[in-house]
Amino acid sequence: MKKSTNVRAAAYVTVAALAYAALQSTPPTVRPAASVLDAARRSVGPSAAGAPTSAAAASFRRVDSLGRGEPLSALLGRQGLRGASAAGALAALRDVGHLSDRRVPAGLEVVASGAADSMPTELVFHLSVDRLLHLTRTANGWSGSEEKLAWATDTVAVEGSVNSTLYEALDASATALPRALRLDLAWKLADIFEHRVDMSRDLQVGDHFRALVERSRAPGGVQRIDQVLAASFTLSGSEVDAVRFRSSGASGEYFDQTGKALKSGFLRAPLEFRRISSVFGMRSHPILGVWKMHKGTDYAAAQGTPVRAIGDGVVVFAGVKHGYGNVIDVRHRNGYVSRYGHLRRFAAGVRVGSRVPMGQTIAYVGMTGLATAPHLHFEMLVDGSQRDSRAVLAKLKGGDPIAGGDRAAFEQQRTRLMAALDHAAPAARPGM
Repeated sequence: MKKSTNVRAAAYVTVAALAYAALQSTPPTVRPAASVLDAARRSVGPSAAGAPTSAAAASFRRVDSLGRGEPLSALLGRQGLRGASAAGALAALRDVGHLSDRRVPAGLEVVASGAADSMPTELVFHLSVDRLLHLTRTANGWSGSEEKLAWATDTVAVEGSVNSTLYEALDASATALPRALRLDLAWKLADIFEHRVDMSRDLQVGDHFRALVERSRAPGGVQRIDQVLAASFTLSGSEVDAVRFRSSGASGEYFDQTGKALKSGFLRAPLEFRRISSVFGMRSHPILGVWKMHKGTDYAAAQGTPVRAIGDGVVVFAGVKHGYGNVIDVRHRNGYVSRYGHLRRFAAGVRVGSRVPMGQTIAYVGMTGLATAPHLHFEMLVDGSQRDSRAVLAKLKGGDPIAGGDRAAFEQQRTRLMAALDHAAPAARPGM
């Protein structure tokens, strides 16, 4: 009994020694990371027993992105491409995508795929939301091709009522649009109506707006606003329309319901960031502490915000004046003068005698003179006397009319777009 036991023990030792020797002589198996296995299982599917199939275990798909200041060669190196293989891939990128090793924006996404026990056989560079660059490794080296993804275009309508600002009204009503697009649309509408409506001052609680918008969507879900086709604002009961139309005679891209160009000789606001802290009328002076006539409008804005000329004119004063601090006066046609006070500094080249076109940056917001915080003090003077700028500019809203030869085409366009605005699917509807 003891002898047989010793024989069995010796046999076990021999088998164990042989197994150990076999393990030492067998090269280790390279196993893909868990994320790679997960991607492989998704692409091939699990086996009947629940374990990954041999095809899934033998392939990989890795997503990587370029770091800030990182060259493409470093990213390729992380994917296992070095030496001649990396140089060939970089050459193909230069030939097909015009990408150099060090002139690539940070965040560029790259998807690498291939067999798990070798370097990638395919690289896909996501150059933009609608542009891909494919590199494929063959026996003769790397070859590349570019792919343009098609955008799907549709037309949607947005509408809402104003409770405070246009931003908040769009944010509350156009909920199917991404937030970035809602902000972009607010800027587009402000730009279209900037000769007729000061979005920070003319909008009142209860005012209403509508807009017919052409939207594009990329295959990955990214959206963009291509253009506003038509829009309408109801301000204190009065309606102002904007219809997109190309006229052979009149300047401008948008026209009101009567066929007059929205673009005119004067802007309604001297700042692109239109937020007013006080309006024309009586107020308690914030420094002197007494009631006096505030002969202008204050636009609250950050230090350094560009101030633009509201119309073509000539600079007749640029210097320091009493409580205005740094101030610029611009004389326009028909005896109008626009005044810009509390400026931080003047724009380069702006001095007395300078001719400035409408929209040119002439200075920057500050808090010089009698000012407690950064803001722009804006005035309109008529024949030397300060007047309510809102009332003065409202009278100067006339643009070029549609040429007689374009009238019929404009009427057709207006009827078609306004009807579409009435019947378009609202973007505020969830799921659109």
